[in-house]
Amino acid sequence: MAKHEIETQWMGKMQFNALIDGHTVVMDAPEKSGGEENGPIPKPFVLAALSGCTGMDIIALLRKLNITIGDLNIIVTGELSKKAPVQYITIHLKYIFKGDVAQKNAAVDAVNDSQEKYCGVSSMLKKALPVTWEIIYNGEQVFTNIFVEALVGADSM
Repeated sequence: MAKHEIETQWMGKMQFNALIDGHTVVMDAPEKSGGEENGPIPKPFVLAALSGCTGMDIIALLRKLNITIGDLNIIVTGELSKKAPVQYITIHLKYIFKGDVAQKNAAVDAVNDSQEKYCGVSSMLKKALPVTWEIIYNGEQVFTNIFVEALVGADSM
């Protein structure tokens, strides 16, 4: 069985350095929380892992089809709970593509395949909270599942 293992070392005050596959990732807290702001707080790394996972899926899927896109930007928003433990209660991804109009359907299919079949980070998160997404292609919204997720969530209450 494959596994990932990281080592995280306390560096003093509120700073921790995580060694991930030979790369050091610095995490710290703001000064008001006893840190020195030498790096981001840990929670947003969950959002970064999600965007990286799905982004790599999309590029790999498009490459298999010999499709090149002009640009892909992914904005991930995590809504936080108001009470402890402070955690994400919803996550929303906005995929922003620029490219040839003829590639639009392939881009939409790649995003949906990533979210529904391939992205392991998304799959794990969906077990704990709603993950929604929308796709903007050349400035036009071409897909959203926000309303579907809201209806599904309302049915399960």
